[in-house]
Amino acid sequence: MPNEIQQPRPYDLVGNPLLIGGIGQGFEATLQYRVHDGHDERTGFFNVGGGTGEFGHFQVSADLTGAAFQLDRLFVEVYEESARDGSEINKVTVPVIYGPRIVANYIGYRIHTVASGDTLSKISQLAYGDPGKFHNIVRANPLVITDPNLIFPGQQLKIPIGA
Repeated sequence: MPNEIQQPRPYDLVGNPLLIGGIGQGFEATLQYRVHDGHDERTGFFNVGGGTGEFGHFQVSADLTGAAFQLDRLFVEVYEESARDGSEINKVTVPVIYGPRIVANYIGYRIHTVASGDTLSKISQLAYGDPGKFHNIVRANPLVITDPNLIFPGQQLKIPIGA
């Protein structure tokens, strides 16, 4: 069984702090984590299980304060450093969407179920008071919205909300 990230799930809309949870094992019960966008990163380590060869549950709160992320798409990685040469082994990666890069003072999101007659501009007007901010909704839903001109009744959209 390889290391596994159970939280966040792929393309979850996340904030700060970023909670990382799963099941893993590492040399001397130590695993590393990294959160990055390819330009900046936050790293750390944690202990899991009782030692080499034993799996255990983990949950880490990664503080992203001050990170200079340039993109709203981040990667969460959990890996073991090889005792032999220090290389990264048993690495798992989960892509996520970083809410604070989409809306200022991000606090979470609401779910909007698309109804007949809805448009992204109309939903944006309701959520933000500005129909032109529909791009926030598109960015927060990369797996649901493939074309901003095509949304369908029944789709559930995450609407990122700031304080």
